[in-house]
Amino acid sequence: MKKIAIVVPVFCEEKNIANLHRRTASAVEKIPGISVEFIFVNDGSSDRSMDVLREMAAAHDNIKVIDFSRNFGKEVALTAGVHSTDADAVICMDADLQHPPELIPTLVETWRSSGADIVATIRTGIDKQPLLRRIGSHGYYWLMSKISGLDMVSQTTDFRLFDRKVVDAFRTVTDRQPMFRGIMDWMGFRKVYVEFHAGAREAGVPGYSYMRLMKMAVSSITSFSLFPLRLIGYIGAFITLLSGGLLAWMLTSYFLSEQHAYTPLAIVVVANTFFIGLVLMAMGLMSLYIGAIHTEAIHRPVYIIRERLNFESGSADERQG
Repeated sequence: MKKIAIVVPVFCEEKNIANLHRRTASAVEKIPGISVEFIFVNDGSSDRSMDVLREMAAAHDNIKVIDFSRNFGKEVALTAGVHSTDADAVICMDADLQHPPELIPTLVETWRSSGADIVATIRTGIDKQPLLRRIGSHGYYWLMSKISGLDMVSQTTDFRLFDRKVVDAFRTVTDRQPMFRGIMDWMGFRKVYVEFHAGAREAGVPGYSYMRLMKMAVSSITSFSLFPLRLIGYIGAFITLLSGGLLAWMLTSYFLSEQHAYTPLAIVVVANTFFIGLVLMAMGLMSLYIGAIHTEAIHRPVYIIRERLNFESGSADERQG
């Protein structure tokens, strides 16, 4: 009998957790030949999420809970969940019920029948999704597919199934700021896709603000692409040619023409403006990469666990990064 772990990051989802478990348990009952464990990762929730999880773990032996010491972020919560299972396959999904649990039998059947290592999902739409988020999501996937060199299909989600060999490969990744979806695409493996339409969030508010989504997008770009650094080189070359040409014209005009529409100081100002802008832009971008190097070099643990429920000693990865 195959064992499947369902990993769910939780951040202030007290109103959704029980319903998620009920619907998911009902869905997996229809799948023959598997056993299921749930791994909920409480990512520093400030509501009663941990209390609800504690009650669920007391009532169900197959519900395991990891409680972080603080909020480390969804990507890290997914990482901790995957680190903590010895299952034959793992399914990751969100706690807000926008990833329909009723699709899980389809993911498992597709995995069994296709021989693929990963069964990913493509979101065809979201009920009541703000226009700005929709535009930003499409723009992010377009940009990443162009500059990262990864095969990133637009609107893929973290709702996916991957088998043991993918889990083992993922556990070798040493990123201190793991971008879960990007790492999965970077690793490769045989992959198939299943489409679904996401419903509206049933309760609570999204855990990601626009600023946090933007920060995650920037981290993805700097983690998986050197294009921004190359772009600075291209911009620098363009500005150098442009400013050089402009300076040559201004100097030639100044010395060969008796009438001048500008002063010598204007020449200096134009040149300095271009070069100062270039230097500041280059320094700002390089600081992102230097910051990422710093984060890797200090070698702090990726996450810190305050409490674990229903884990047998030695049955799961005890590492904390």
